[in-house]
Amino acid sequence: MNELKSLEHATLKVPYEIFNKRYRNAQRVLDVEARQVGTTTHELENVARKEPVTTGEIDKLLGGMVERLKAMKRKASEAITEEVQTAYVCKKRLDHLKEQATALSEPSTPQVKTAVNQWRKVRLDRMLVEYFLRNGYYECANKLAAARGLKDLTNVDIYSVAAEVETELYSQRTSRCLQWCADNKSKLRKLNSNMEFKIRIQEFIELVRQDKRLEAVRYAKKHFSTYEEDQLEDIQHCMGMLAFPKDTEVEPYRALLAPARWAALVAQFRAEHSRLLHPARVAALPVALQLGLAALNTPQCYSAGTKVSACPACAAPLNALAVGLPHAHVSHSRLVCRISRAPLNEHNQPMVLPNGQVYGEKALKEMMKEHGSIICPKTKEVFCMKRVEKVYVM
Repeated sequence: MNELKSLEHATLKVPYEIFNKRYRNAQRVLDVEARQVGTTTHELENVARKEPVTTGEIDKLLGGMVERLKAMKRKASEAITEEVQTAYVCKKRLDHLKEQATALSEPSTPQVKTAVNQWRKVRLDRMLVEYFLRNGYYECANKLAAARGLKDLTNVDIYSVAAEVETELYSQRTSRCLQWCADNKSKLRKLNSNMEFKIRIQEFIELVRQDKRLEAVRYAKKHFSTYEEDQLEDIQHCMGMLAFPKDTEVEPYRALLAPARWAALVAQFRAEHSRLLHPARVAALPVALQLGLAALNTPQCYSAGTKVSACPACAAPLNALAVGLPHAHVSHSRLVCRISRAPLNEHNQPMVLPNGQVYGEKALKEMMKEHGSIICPKTKEVFCMKRVEKVYVM
């Protein structure tokens, strides 16, 4: 269960947050519609008290009431449909997580082991999809999710909005990003995000680039009249930019007018979007990968003479990733034959060759049967069995 809590927190949190957001939006919309229906009802009651009441007035008010009720019914139906879809995603993910919890609570049998292994393969695919999404590889994520049938277990639909925003930013358009900021205003404020401010700065810069300096001043008055303390320096740079030509080489105005700022905005948006959806700043895939490598990591993994090809921490490219990780804590050493990968124990005695290399007795005897001599896999030296001695481990 600890494994589920640490690696699968976002799996349930993201759809739950989406469900909560849609519920609150629907509640807001229906409250407005209900107030409008109430206002129309009040008007109808006031007209009914007057004498004489004309048929035209009643007919007009009743028609308005019917239109209001139809609009309220339509919006309620749309809201319910969206909430049911999100609730279905929550349920499907919860059922998926319960599969492993149920399997792990049952006695270990071949069928249970197969089910757990299959579930872990699905989880690996989900982690890959999430990693692709968080790093902007949207096409790869969509293809993998479609091939494995993981649409409801991943956030590909949610990230489709992010992909559209990034496309517009690459095209040097800001409307979609500003709309996203408006839709998530309260959460971005809690995260102390300055995404909207950076977009406003960029819009100001584009006006200066187009030599619309008077319009840029009006824009600054509208959007920069109130600001946070840490935003003052950026605003001062923007105002200073008005005094320089758009091809200036003076810093920081040259950097502000550089087209590379758009790529920086895309990177910032991607980070803010991930921060909004996921409590953890690091995706689950790197976390799981680092945990696995740390469990296998030893000082011998970095010496050419002691590396083992079958060890993930020894093999490239994972060896480079494991360099900064802690070494595995092993209270009891386990000796393994480097030829057969079988444990070295009383049934498979460790044997040392004259060159100092140690292998398992069974592997050496098998080699004698095949070749008539022992060929050291490491040095390619040839020895006879008589020159091999037992190793005694204290």
